[in-house]
Amino acid sequence: MAFRLKLVPEKTSIDFFRYQWVTLGFSGAMVVASLIAVLIFGLNFGIDFRGGTTIRTEATQPVDVGAYRAAIAPLDLGDVSISEVFDPTFGPEKNVAQIRVQAQDGAESLGPEALSAIEGALQAVDPSLGFEAVESVGPKVSGELIKTAIIAVASATVAILIYIWLRFEWQFAVGAVAALVHDIMVTVGIFAVLQIKFDLAIIAALLTILGYSINDTVVVFDRLRENLIKYKTTPLRDVMNLAVNETLSRTVMTSGTTLLALIALLVLGGDVIRGFVFAMTWGVIVGTWSSVFVAKNIVLWLGVKRDWSKPAPEGPEDARP
Repeated sequence: MAFRLKLVPEKTSIDFFRYQWVTLGFSGAMVVASLIAVLIFGLNFGIDFRGGTTIRTEATQPVDVGAYRAAIAPLDLGDVSISEVFDPTFGPEKNVAQIRVQAQDGAESLGPEALSAIEGALQAVDPSLGFEAVESVGPKVSGELIKTAIIAVASATVAILIYIWLRFEWQFAVGAVAALVHDIMVTVGIFAVLQIKFDLAIIAALLTILGYSINDTVVVFDRLRENLIKYKTTPLRDVMNLAVNETLSRTVMTSGTTLLALIALLVLGGDVIRGFVFAMTWGVIVGTWSSVFVAKNIVLWLGVKRDWSKPAPEGPEDARP
């Protein structure tokens, strides 16, 4: 007999609406608290949104990103991003790196003294290293990136709203978007509270969270629609509870396995991807919560029509589940 791991029983009868106003109120309080945190603490914007200086280096020795970062760290320049530049046309003697340093004290670019200090620190690691190009990114470009990021998240949310509306009913669309707004706001709020660097990688994480959360919500909505056809005389609350219970095992297994990979990356992935992975980890948790305790509660409050389906056959299938 094959061994099967079961995190939850195959059949559960949990009343997810027993404390519906407590859970929904808690979610609403989290959204409000997140908004207040953003207004009070602000976001710790990275180079992408604050502007700064980009330095292109070239050396004969292979690029050691870790050594470069350790050499620059004592200079206390704030947010510094270092990456190796790969190009198939580069020969073995051409090793190029890109170093991005945030704007210092309101200045759009690093001064000559700061550039000399960086060059000296890096040449202590690799004497052959030299600066090939130095460019500055001003606040105008950074402001455009912030605007573009907001448009990207808003556009994805609107597209999901239209999709759910067309596939189900407008009540489902409102519930799904409410859950997505909850996920995004709570994730942004935790970044404001903890002052974790907020850059374009986090925007990518937010868009990924949108996709993950709506996928989980659609699974519940699909089962709900099936049960609405099957149990026409059963109260909507009971049909919703049945749908969540029937998909609970899938939800827990999917979220659990995703979190296992994310936690491993969070612990072992290093500083470069830690912000992105933290956003994803937090997003999976709040996305699972919102699929169970936010989206369906909104749908129940709005109500759904139940006369669009085909007539159900008479018999035991009409009985209360």
